[in-house]
Amino acid sequence: MADPSGFETLGPLDNASPRPAGPGGRDLEAVYDIPVQVSAVLGRATMQVSQLLKLGRGAVVELDRKLGEAVDIYVNNRLVARGEVVMVEDNRLGVTMTEIVKGDRGI
Repeated sequence: MADPSGFETLGPLDNASPRPAGPGGRDLEAVYDIPVQVSAVLGRATMQVSQLLKLGRGAVVELDRKLGEAVDIYVNNRLVARGEVVMVEDNRLGVTMTEIVKGDRGI
């Protein structure tokens, strides 16, 4: 099922099953259960400690991104993709991947 953005609506990752290695592919089954840390970074800001100490409830920290601009998706502190922030079940945030970032070693 596709949503208005053109991306397929997916269920929770807990229900996802890993894809088997294709012909000539590596057998990755041994690493399926290794946990990885996935982070979505909305943006970054640089400020002086004095500015940081003045922040309080309701303070706004201006980031280096514009509203609607893609967020960076990191796996174990390595940039692997970019995506858009979406709302998922129970008013929680999620990220829809829109671009895979290929590094020196590939993904």
